[in-house]
Amino acid sequence: MTSVAAVGLNIHKGKSKIVRYNITCTNPITIDGEDLEDAKTFTYLRSIIDEYGGSDTDVKARIGKAREAYLQLKNIWNSKQLSTSTKVRIFNINVKTVLLYGAESWRTTKAIIQKIQVFINSYLRKILRIRWPDTISNKPDPSGGRSAGSG
Repeated sequence: MTSVAAVGLNIHKGKSKIVRYNITCTNPITIDGEDLEDAKTFTYLRSIIDEYGGSDTDVKARIGKAREAYLQLKNIWNSKQLSTSTKVRIFNINVKTVLLYGAESWRTTKAIIQKIQVFINSYLRKILRIRWPDTISNKPDPSGGRSAGSG
């Protein structure tokens, strides 16, 4: 604490929390005799960081926010005056940017990439009015192409 104070910084004990990242040490961290609170996650620059260094919590939150952004534009998606290409551009600008905000800090696993891709594909299908039986799978079929009707 003295080195922090020496350069003119103050640590607000009430606002400070500790996220222990993959460590077994659970000794309390104190400032002026007060223990700082242990937390499982914290939000930094609108990204949720958890104790395991993972991105699952943040990805779920971003998907929820992107879903809200999509629903707020319901009139646009239902509009007969707008072309499909305009709707896709609006989706990319207003929904995908919300979805991918902070993605540069995510640990990109196959599972996270798949969650993001499933969200994008399912909402683009809604915009394009592609129904489930008419969908084209992301997974290749055994013959080497893409299989129709397998979701």
